[in-house]
Amino acid sequence: MKENYLAKWLNGELSDAELKAFRETPEFKAYERIASFSSRLEGPGFDTEAALARVKSARPGTGGKVVRLQPAMRWLSIAAAVILMLAAGYYYVNTLDASVEAAYAQRQEVRLPDASEVLLNAGTELTYSKNNWDRERHVRLSGEAFFKVAKGKTFTVETASGDVTVLGTQFNVLQRGDVFIVSCYEGLVRVDHQGQSIELPAGSAYRVEGGAALKSETVESEVPSWTGGETAFRSMPMSFVIDEFRRQYNMEVETRGVDLSRRYTGTISNTNMNLALQSISAPMQLKYEVEGNKVLLYAENAP
Repeated sequence: MKENYLAKWLNGELSDAELKAFRETPEFKAYERIASFSSRLEGPGFDTEAALARVKSARPGTGGKVVRLQPAMRWLSIAAAVILMLAAGYYYVNTLDASVEAAYAQRQEVRLPDASEVLLNAGTELTYSKNNWDRERHVRLSGEAFFKVAKGKTFTVETASGDVTVLGTQFNVLQRGDVFIVSCYEGLVRVDHQGQSIELPAGSAYRVEGGAALKSETVESEVPSWTGGETAFRSMPMSFVIDEFRRQYNMEVETRGVDLSRRYTGTISNTNMNLALQSISAPMQLKYEVEGNKVLLYAENAP
């Protein structure tokens, strides 16, 4: 890149050909983000008329001589502005949070700065700060994730329903809508929910549904079932089961004559859609039809 491209770009002096060449450089996107951020910075107010009056009263005289800035001074002023803008942009870019998302029908593995490992289930987002990680191990979760936390300082998972705090352990957090389930597989987990603090030893789970905390449950497996390719439900509403099916297969689901509040207990495959539909429909006495990316789930006596 020619040395004066950046300064000419800031002044709006690039020709169409130069602008096209500048946009193709690897540095352009970074400069563009910095310029966008810097344009939103506001300096303190300055009363020009008042300042001019103070100068005139302090130094009376017959007149002054106008001195034109030499080209070198002009470029120095531009360079100073660029340095200030780069410094502001550097601060802005380095305080941004990192965000990782697992889309529908996908899972995503995340390795945090302290070597902690997180596996995101479909339809899940995890956010954390890389630069503040040494001071605070803190993540924000929307969805479901299985954590293998490296030993160290307090590790906190923040969700819309409550916070989960550990030092080093393995646990699963599910937060979708009004359902909040924390399962501890190793070590000790503390759950903070609506002003209450609950400690979960390995092999136990804490469950909140519809804003009400239910009795503690036992965890019988060594890892969450969904990490092995299937999802297990224990007395969950059909609405929740169908939503999870949507996430795992990225399918549209229509229901007819289905009681969505009815409870379902069972396991569905996350890799075989027909098997999953059979696992849902058979025990609930339902039928299903699949056409393209749409599924119709209906009661046997539905019109």
